[in-house]
Amino acid sequence: MLHGPIWNKIPRFALPIAATAILGQLFNAADIAVVGNFTGELRTASVAAVSATSSIIGLVVNLFLGVSLGANVTIAYAVGRDDKRAVSRAVHTAIVMAVLGGVLAAVLGELAAAPLLRALRTPEDVFPLSLLYLRIYFAGLPVILLYNFEAAIFRSVGETKIPLIALASSGVLNVLLNLFFVAVLRMTVDGVATATVLSNAASAAILYRCLRHTDKAIHVEPKQLRMDKGSMKRILRIGLPAGVQSAVFAVANIIIQGAINSLGTVVMAASGAAFNIEIITYDILNSFSQACTTFVGQNYGAGEIGRCKKTLALCLGEGITALAVAIALILPSGKLLLSIFNNDPQVVEVGYIRLVTLMIAHIFSLCYEVLSGYLRGFGISMVPAVLTMAGVCGVRLSWIYWVFPQVPSFQTIMAAFPISLAATALLMLVAVLCYRPSWRFAAAQKERTEDISIPI
Repeated sequence: MLHGPIWNKIPRFALPIAATAILGQLFNAADIAVVGNFTGELRTASVAAVSATSSIIGLVVNLFLGVSLGANVTIAYAVGRDDKRAVSRAVHTAIVMAVLGGVLAAVLGELAAAPLLRALRTPEDVFPLSLLYLRIYFAGLPVILLYNFEAAIFRSVGETKIPLIALASSGVLNVLLNLFFVAVLRMTVDGVATATVLSNAASAAILYRCLRHTDKAIHVEPKQLRMDKGSMKRILRIGLPAGVQSAVFAVANIIIQGAINSLGTVVMAASGAAFNIEIITYDILNSFSQACTTFVGQNYGAGEIGRCKKTLALCLGEGITALAVAIALILPSGKLLLSIFNNDPQVVEVGYIRLVTLMIAHIFSLCYEVLSGYLRGFGISMVPAVLTMAGVCGVRLSWIYWVFPQVPSFQTIMAAFPISLAATALLMLVAVLCYRPSWRFAAAQKERTEDISIPI
C-alpha cells in the first residue's frame, strides 16, 4: 500500500472483500431459499418472516460494524507509522470490544425484538416466525461480531484473502446445516437461524486461530487481550460516528420496511428476495470504499499525501467499472434469480421492480461511499456520518411520511432510494471539496518540516 503503483493493488484488495461479502450474502440468501422451498404451506410466510428481520438485524449489527471500521483505520495508521506496539494494543483491544459489544447487543436485541417487530407492523401470520428467527440470531451476536472485527484486523494490513477463505468454509457448513435442520428435521426459520449462528462461530474460530499463528504485527496473544484506553478512544472516535451513521441508516430502512409490510405478505417476500440479489452490487461498491479507507489510512500514517489523492481517483474509476460490469451481468437474469427464492409470479414481478431501481441507484452509492471512505482514512468520521444521516435518512423518512401516504404503492417506496442516494452523493462531494483533507494535512506536514529545519 505504501510503495509502487496503486491502480493494480486496489482491485486486488477490494475484490476479495467484495467476494467475501457476496459469499456471505449468498449464504444468507440460502436461508431464504431453503425456507422458501422446504417449509410447505409456510413457505411464503417463512420467506417474509426472515426478510422482515433484515432491517432490525442491520440496526444492531451495523452499529458495531462501524466501530470495527474504526479499528481498521486505527491499525492501518499505526502500520503506516511502523508503530508495532500501537498495532498490537489496537488489535487486542478490538477483539475484546467485539466480544463485550456482542454480549451487550445480544441482551438489548432480545429485549427489543418483539417491540421492534410490532413497530414494523409485521403481519400476525408472520410475527411469530420473525420473532423466533430474531431471538436465535441475537443470541449469536458475540461470535458474529467477533468474526467481523477479526476480518477488519486482517484488512487493515492488506490481507483480504484469509477472511474470504474462512467465510467460504463456514458458508458451506451453513448451507449443509440449513438443509439438515429444515429439510431433514422439519424445522422452519429456527433451523436457518441456528445454522447461521453455528457457521459464524466456525468462521470466528478460524480467524482467531489465524491471528494466533500469524507472524505479522497483528499477532494475537491471549494474555494480552485487554482494553487499552488510548486504543479504545481512537477506535471509538473514528468508528462510533460510522456506527451511529449505519444505525440511523438502519432506522430509516426500518421505517421503509414498515411501509413495505403495510402492503402485505407478497410484497414483503418480493422485497426480501430482491434484497438478497441487489446487495451483490452494493457489496462490490462498498469494497472500493473500504479499500479507499485502508489505503488512505496507511499512506496518511506514512505521510504519503499524494498517494492518498491518487487512491481516491482510482477507487472511484475502478469502482464504477466493476459496478457497471456487475449490473450488466445480473439484471438480464434478474427474474430467474428471483424465482430461486420464490417462484410465485407476483413475488417475481414485484421483486424485479426493486432490483432494477436499486441496482441503477447504486452508482450514487458508490460515489458517496468512496468519498466517505476517503474522509475516514484521514480520521475524519463525524462529517460523513452527519451528511449520510441528513441525505439518506432525512430524505427517506420525509418521503415515507409525506409522499407515500399520498400514493401508497411499492413503486413510491422504491423511488425514495435513488433520490436519497443522489442527494447524499452531492453532499459528500461538496464536503470533500470544501474540507480538502489532503491539502490541509499536506500543508500541516510541510509546516512541521519547515519548523524542524529552522536553525536555532
